[in-house]
Amino acid sequence: MTEPQPNTPSLQADGTPADATGQPTHTAPPRDAVRDDEPDVVPVFEGAQILDDLRARIKRFVVMPSEEALTAVTLWVAATHLQPAWQHAPRLAVVGPAKRCGKSRLLDVVTETVHAPLITVNASPAAIFRSITAEDPPTLLVDEADTLFGTAKSAERNEDLRGLLNAGHQRNRPTLRVTGPEHTPVAFPTFAMAALAGIGDLPDTIMDRSVVIRMRRRAPGETVAAFRTGRDTPALHAVRDRLTAWLQPLHTEALDAEPGMPVEDRAADTWEPLVIVADLAGGDWPTLARTACRVMTAHESGKDADTGLRTRILIDIRRVFTAERNPAALRTSRLLEELNNDEEAPWAEYGSTGLTSRRLGILLEDYGIRPGNHRFPGGGQAKGYARNQFLDAWARYCPAPAAETANPAEPGEAAGTGTGTGTGTAA
Repeated sequence: MTEPQPNTPSLQADGTPADATGQPTHTAPPRDAVRDDEPDVVPVFEGAQILDDLRARIKRFVVMPSEEALTAVTLWVAATHLQPAWQHAPRLAVVGPAKRCGKSRLLDVVTETVHAPLITVNASPAAIFRSITAEDPPTLLVDEADTLFGTAKSAERNEDLRGLLNAGHQRNRPTLRVTGPEHTPVAFPTFAMAALAGIGDLPDTIMDRSVVIRMRRRAPGETVAAFRTGRDTPALHAVRDRLTAWLQPLHTEALDAEPGMPVEDRAADTWEPLVIVADLAGGDWPTLARTACRVMTAHESGKDADTGLRTRILIDIRRVFTAERNPAALRTSRLLEELNNDEEAPWAEYGSTGLTSRRLGILLEDYGIRPGNHRFPGGGQAKGYARNQFLDAWARYCPAPAAETANPAEPGEAAGTGTGTGTGTAA
């Protein structure tokens, strides 16, 4: 006796269900299935893999100075694909001490992976800001930036370009120009991310708005793949397209994000887009981004000749007070002796005779710190600095780790100016 067959559709050779007549059956798709007319959306969890692939591509062609620098460049490139979401447009400053440090090669790879690259070789500022749109900014790319800002004469000639790069770091900072036969004032947007490569540091105002990559020449044994435009750009463009597909649907999420940052003020403004991209990617990237931010901003603090020395003098004066067991005041002569004797500090070569009382006063003037007459053990008076004069500046400009913070000044210590009665160790 033949067993009854279950009422289930049979399968065709290609696996498609067929009804009892052998004709294909058409079952309705699940209600949550993606329709053919809907745009493809890259799942968020794939973001970390895309960043991993981009990082590997960069590392294939360029020897980066550190893993943190490699992380930073990867995230900066990705952030260009979400520029309309950012409040600040970080610059990427790729600098090195000499030729053949890989600056131009890194810029080659960046060019092929950023959003809407705009090469600015020999471009006038007028042409550049006429190429920037508010809705979808390009990514500005400037090679050999040292030829634009390396000398006083060239810097003066390119002051408009420097102003554009400074203004474009923050949203809603347009440049005003007159156009047409009637000289009508027109506001041109300047907001756009920019990468600049050159020998030596760029102007301070640009460096302060940049993620700084300090390139080095390859050491013996360090090798990279040769970059060939025709052969290698298709793979870079494929990564670029994946970045676009992943990030652009996340515009609203990126716009609303307020990530926890390991730095403050302008450094936080500059690094925030990179950290947001890392948070959107997930995986190890949030930790990698914050580590790179902390390490690289700490390295850059104190690099420029003006602000750096003024911060360094505060740190070194705190060290001297700590070594002297935090007296209420120190003689100026004793302070200068200790500062000039520090072989790792720049003070012994700060002028033909080292750091003097006058030069010390100039460095401290902006903080409102001035020497005064103080009475020291033994009954004598001398010019010196009270420790409590420095407490506010130390806290604001060079806060020490909690374990290293000196004990606060005791009540009744010497005032900052005039005649004081503070006690302390005689010098």
